[in-house]
Amino acid sequence: MKIFLLAFIFLFTFQNSISQEKLGRPFFTGDVNFTLGINENYTPFDTDDGEALLEPAALFFRVGFGYEFKKRVAISINGGYDFHWNYDVDAFPTYAALKYNITEKDDSNHFIEFRYGKMWTPSSRYPDGNYYGIGLGIQVAGEKHWNTIFRIDYHRKGIVGFKNNRLDSVSFGFGFSFF
Repeated sequence: MKIFLLAFIFLFTFQNSISQEKLGRPFFTGDVNFTLGINENYTPFDTDDGEALLEPAALFFRVGFGYEFKKRVAISINGGYDFHWNYDVDAFPTYAALKYNITEKDDSNHFIEFRYGKMWTPSSRYPDGNYYGIGLGIQVAGEKHWNTIFRIDYHRKGIVGFKNNRLDSVSFGFGFSFF
């Protein structure tokens, strides 16, 4: 399988380097996301408790590289680090992503992205599991090759011991892409 994958990458790179019409471009991406959770100590209609309904619950870091085809579809390989401090969970997701640009104007676009992969946990308290994600975002064209990304994502991590053996979250994030 490894030989087939390496041969495919070599042939794909060779074909792109000799073709006159460029069908796409490689890119590097990174982002930081945060999740808000419901504060369990919040009391509705009590102005003296000083508690907010929503509080920060997790922080996610992601990096990846990929290839964009004709400014419409992109595939990428990504990795990251997730820290849910409410549950004391560290996770390292690695996943493949498929991004589709819904609209595009002047190198800025709105997109939807699907993610699927594996999640590793360094703790023996939780076993490794699957990782799924879907997100919407805006990529704003910047100077030269840099673009700014704003996104909202739904994440599902398969972790035994949580309700329905999974940890679900919605996150807000910002990042960059470099073409």
